[in-house]
Amino acid sequence: MNSALSIERLPRAYDVSLGEEIRAALQGLTREQSDLVAGAAGSSPYLKGLIEQDGDWLSEALQGPDMALADVMTAVRDLPSDQLKPGLRLAKRRVALLTALADLAGAWPLEKVTAALTDFGSIAADVAAKTEIEKLIQRGKLPGLSPDDIETAGGMVILAMGKMGAHELNYSSDIDLIVLFDETRFDPDDFYEARHGMVRATRNFCATLSEKTADGYVFRTDLRLRPDPAVTPVCLAMEAAERYYESLGRTWERAAYIKARPCAGDIAAGERFLQALRPFVWRRHLDFAAIQDAHDIRLRIRESKGTGGAILVPGHDMKLGQGGIREIEFFTQTRQLIAGGRDPDLRVRGTVPGLAALAAKGWVPDEVAEKLTDHYRAHREVEHRIQMVHDAQTHKIPQAEDGIERIACLMGVSSSELFSGIKRRLTEVHELTEGFFAPGHSIPTPINTEVEFDKSVLARWPTYPALRSQRARRIFERLRPELLSRLAKTAQPSEALMALDGFLAGLPAGVQLFSLFEANSQLIDLLIDIVGTSHALASYLSRNASVFDAVIVGSFFSDWPGCEVLEAELSQALKNETDYENQLDLARRWSKEWRFRIGVHHLRGLIDSASAGQQYADLAQAVIAAILPVVAAQFATKHGPAPGRGAAVLGMGSLGAGRVNSQSDLDVIVIYDPLDQEMSEGPRPLATRTYYARFTQAFITALSAPMSQGRLYEVDMRLRPSGNQGPVATSWASFTNYQQNDAWVWEHLALTRARVVAGDSELVADIEDFRAEFLSRPRDRRNVLREVAEMRERLAAAKSPSGIWDSKNGAGRMMDIELIAETGALLAGSAKRDVHSGLDGVAAAGLLEVAQGQTLKECYDLCWSLQCAARLLSGEMIEADKIGEGGVAFLCRATGFDEVGQLQAALTNAYDTAAELITAVFEEGKDGTQ
Repeated sequence: MNSALSIERLPRAYDVSLGEEIRAALQGLTREQSDLVAGAAGSSPYLKGLIEQDGDWLSEALQGPDMALADVMTAVRDLPSDQLKPGLRLAKRRVALLTALADLAGAWPLEKVTAALTDFGSIAADVAAKTEIEKLIQRGKLPGLSPDDIETAGGMVILAMGKMGAHELNYSSDIDLIVLFDETRFDPDDFYEARHGMVRATRNFCATLSEKTADGYVFRTDLRLRPDPAVTPVCLAMEAAERYYESLGRTWERAAYIKARPCAGDIAAGERFLQALRPFVWRRHLDFAAIQDAHDIRLRIRESKGTGGAILVPGHDMKLGQGGIREIEFFTQTRQLIAGGRDPDLRVRGTVPGLAALAAKGWVPDEVAEKLTDHYRAHREVEHRIQMVHDAQTHKIPQAEDGIERIACLMGVSSSELFSGIKRRLTEVHELTEGFFAPGHSIPTPINTEVEFDKSVLARWPTYPALRSQRARRIFERLRPELLSRLAKTAQPSEALMALDGFLAGLPAGVQLFSLFEANSQLIDLLIDIVGTSHALASYLSRNASVFDAVIVGSFFSDWPGCEVLEAELSQALKNETDYENQLDLARRWSKEWRFRIGVHHLRGLIDSASAGQQYADLAQAVIAAILPVVAAQFATKHGPAPGRGAAVLGMGSLGAGRVNSQSDLDVIVIYDPLDQEMSEGPRPLATRTYYARFTQAFITALSAPMSQGRLYEVDMRLRPSGNQGPVATSWASFTNYQQNDAWVWEHLALTRARVVAGDSELVADIEDFRAEFLSRPRDRRNVLREVAEMRERLAAAKSPSGIWDSKNGAGRMMDIELIAETGALLAGSAKRDVHSGLDGVAAAGLLEVAQGQTLKECYDLCWSLQCAARLLSGEMIEADKIGEGGVAFLCRATGFDEVGQLQAALTNAYDTAAELITAVFEEGKDGTQ
């Protein structure tokens, strides 16, 4: 579509006579177009000069501005080398004139204006660079390259940084570039000669763009954003740049790379370079330390540029001054740095799209994002009009009255309206952004307390690893009064202090975590809760403090999403990561955050022990279901796809029953069905049995191997057919045959709690169907009771309870009740897996009265509540006198008692009552009565 320029607004002429002079000189314009040109020329000497030079072209261009712009771009691509300098300068004049008039008329929004300027900059840089590369290739100065390499500039990569990278160029912008070259395109022996040629080409193409000639200039180029510009050449090898950023890169360079974009030369090589830099730019944890870095940069800019004073409109720097463009950009980029490592959706280049992405993910309130977006666009319009007047590289509002009036005329407003509008916007931007950056702003004033803390404990804190760096100590000193204030309000301040001391002692580093607390003071309350209650969670946090990141993501306190949602989320995250080891580490990091979430919800009473057990089980199933295909795909690269229907994972014990605690191992059996295939088909084929044995080992390793992010789960496979003597993977035919002909009664009991948690859907269905049918078969009740009674005696001899707080082992405790429940399920032929249903089966078989069954259910629920809470507290067997006041309070709350004495009495009574009832059932089995 090639329609005439739409005019929504008009500038006024500061000098009416100059405007009328231009109006008279241009023919064939509509009345509105003539008013537009007169207003622009009468207020901007620069635009008047451009109109005088290209008036004939402009008259036609205004009839179809989009087509005119496209024609300019095409003409630049077709420029012969000997016409490059004048041709580029002519094109720059026309692009600048057309975009200025489209902007002043309100025909093009800000994004289209800056995109036009940016796209021209990219084309100009590309054409200029490839012209220089072509010359060097023709002269044999780039060894090994031929004319075919000109299209990719011989491996030269031109990265657009800053506004050019984000498609945000203004009228008089420098273009910030980093120039690299792909050293792999050259023989190692030719490296230095190639680098010399690339350096020469870079200097020459930059000169082509920036030199002022009789025709003007194209763009001033700035190469100082490259690594260590004082000592490095203007064009570096990509590998050298990668090494620099990996070892010496700073926060401001990370922020700069948010907007980085390959704009010219070898675009594909540039994309590969940015991909390689992704871990440098986007940290895996929430990086609140970036706030302090950005604040320090802001202060240095204010000091060096003198822009830190009060907001006075005349002379104010719209870019660097308080409340200016840079404040909005810093606010946006710093937020992106904080969270972009965890959320790829935040990795956008533009300021306005960045604010929108942050608002969509809850990192910036919608109202704040909308206001800053509006102010950013308005600021950029003012900046553009400042630069339109004389094509000056300035962002300052003029001091003189005539200069201010010219800006007001180009804006189409009065000077007073311009002043009041700019001041209002600058003030609001400053208010919206300053609090975010100011150190300590989010930490409230600590409450004075008369609690006397142990000074010897406080004195040793600076010796801990987390507080050895000056920066960590500085942030911690700002946090310390608030930490002590919160500790003073706990039930046992001295006890809480020692718990916090243990947490700090275990931290390997502190800057990131302390910055997180400083920016999110509500986390301090959570920390005090955890260290004062759960030694296991506190110890875990010392080694994995980054899981606090999850707390400030909006969904942390939302309802439980369920197994299917978790599996889909992890599966998608694993697909986004291509390296196998990185996938396994990602799964570990992801799983930790969800386990931490469950633990925090349980600790704070948001869920009870039964819900926590179900959520831990959902999480384990989701992890297995997401990891299994990843392992299968990795294994298939060497040995081919899985023969037949593949493998399924049968969860046993607590996993099968859907009730897992925070420290549970996972009991699994891997079942495969090769159908009629005897070998796999791949680069290194394996016999079916060997294939699945090795695959199972790889799968178990994927779950249990210690990596940089720890383990996912400990895995126990002793419940497989024939136990440790049998193969690690069992074929479908062998499994069914074993269960029907060779399995012991205790293995049939284990099958009552089995559940397939991952695998081929048809195989999963077959296993479940077999399990339900097999369990429904009638049993010899006397034989079952006799064998289970003997097994109960063996268990009692092997595992005696360690005390009253051991609710798992011993007569009348969890395993004992689970055993009788499994027996009831087997005798009743029930496919239900939970303990309550199994106890109903015992009652249905006439072995218990209904009331007795209810008593056992209550005993079991108490045992489970204690077990689940105890594992969260310490990760091992607890002793009430060693878990502290907070730990005891949590135990009582989790089990429903007001004080620990009541809990102890209830446990004693429950153990004795349950043991008596269960023993009576098995005594009947021994006697052989029906």
